[in-house]
Amino acid sequence: MNTYELIDLSLQRFSTKEVAQALGVDPKTVKRWQVRETEPKPYIADAIRQRLLPFGDPPTGEGKFRFIDLFAGIGGIRTAFEKLGGRCVFTSEWDPYAVKTYKANFHDGPGHTFATDITKVHEADVPDHDVLLAGFPCQPFSIAGVSKKNALGRPHGFSDKTQGTLFFDVARIIAEKKPRAFLLENVKNLMSHDKGRTFSTIIDVLQNELGYQVKYKVINGKHFGPQHRERIIIVGFREPNDFDIHKVELPSFDEAPRMGAVLHSQDGTEAADSPYIEGAKGKVLDKYTLSDKLWEYLQNYAAKHRDKGNGFGFGLVNNESTCRTLSARYYKDGSEILISQGLKKNPRRLTPRECARLMGFDDNFRIPVSDTRAYKQFGNSVVVPVISEVARIMFPYLVEDTEQKLAKTVKKKAKA
Repeated sequence: MNTYELIDLSLQRFSTKEVAQALGVDPKTVKRWQVRETEPKPYIADAIRQRLLPFGDPPTGEGKFRFIDLFAGIGGIRTAFEKLGGRCVFTSEWDPYAVKTYKANFHDGPGHTFATDITKVHEADVPDHDVLLAGFPCQPFSIAGVSKKNALGRPHGFSDKTQGTLFFDVARIIAEKKPRAFLLENVKNLMSHDKGRTFSTIIDVLQNELGYQVKYKVINGKHFGPQHRERIIIVGFREPNDFDIHKVELPSFDEAPRMGAVLHSQDGTEAADSPYIEGAKGKVLDKYTLSDKLWEYLQNYAAKHRDKGNGFGFGLVNNESTCRTLSARYYKDGSEILISQGLKKNPRRLTPRECARLMGFDDNFRIPVSDTRAYKQFGNSVVVPVISEVARIMFPYLVEDTEQKLAKTVKKKAKA
């Protein structure tokens, strides 16, 4: 792929201004390249590959199975299934900043389509696929989301017309396309929301209306990393089989990595070329340290609630600790996960890179958005190793079905 083609590809993912910023040139220069008016310097090709395009080569071939990625966020669920050899053929995500991060990390292979508003996509226009993946919005069902909406007198759950009914968009696509299997992810509170009626409705639709064999399990991300993060995983298969989600292999909490595996080392062993650390030792930038005013406020807030006998307050951790759940509101004050910096310095927030590690993303995962956007995105994402483990035990059933389809296709062609 020549430099002009790389420029065209990057402009399919980012605006002219964003491409110019990433390459350190004027937007007018990018426009001249686009119309082949001037020739880019030789280093531009490498700069585009390093700063604007996903790592690795675009996918080729059909893959071991085909899947779609609904309410994709930044692609945590896709990451797990792609590593098993799956091929993503359709993505939906409405948040433009999440789309920016998603496109910075995943290639659009031949035949892949991207939609922003799934409610406006006719189910017949969704490509055929073997597996439907969906982390449908959890805010209408989360404890934090319900509490806030109750306080404001707003609807939640299925009564939330903006997000709560998006499950039924998943259902209509399943009904039309009849995928071999699906995986849905949501907050643990989905099971108890509205005294269990919300969850009962979801399972009834999946089992009785759509006819799928459904299994579900609450899994804590703490089995795979230092974060306490309970999520419900719902798996369905169109044809009856002996799949059992309870066969997932969950390491004990004692065996799981601690915060030291997530935090910047700050000892010179980590390349200091990220926007989050500096100097020969790779020290975390001071901007992540809490101001005196904010730190005093958080301590007073915690003391007030401690006197009332409840546990509200900040969560202070070190290398040997585990941590609370990273939420989408982390950008506000970072109170749920604060990193101790000793007695002589205020604690600090996690950097976006540390948030990525906490969720199980590799260090080559690109973060092309502001810190505020990144905190929201990782707070809304999945613990990738949790999804990977569920995908692992689903895989034999997916491949078996795909191989049978291929065998039938070969036989038909042979007869013809």
